[in-house]
Amino acid sequence: MQSTQPPWEVKRELLVKAEEEADPKYGCIPEERPAEEYINHGMVNLDKTAGPSSHEVTAWVKRLLGVKNAGHGGTLEAA
Repeated sequence: MQSTQPPWEVKRELLVKAEEEADPKYGCIPEERPAEEYINHGMVNLDKTAGPSSHEVTAWVKRLLGVKNAGHGGTLEAA
């Protein structure tokens, strides 16, 4: 019987086919992207607990992140 290793113990290697420079007019490398860009064009994956309404949580997110627009894509109600 073959033993298997847990995923965190598997040795991985990054293979690079070709090195290329990114053209700044098309964006930037994700590791160098400013936090403001993630906030303005990103998404927050939120696990809402029972209690506050979806509307309340959306208002909190807007206030905490300092953004004008925010919303939710479906119900945020806990099961």
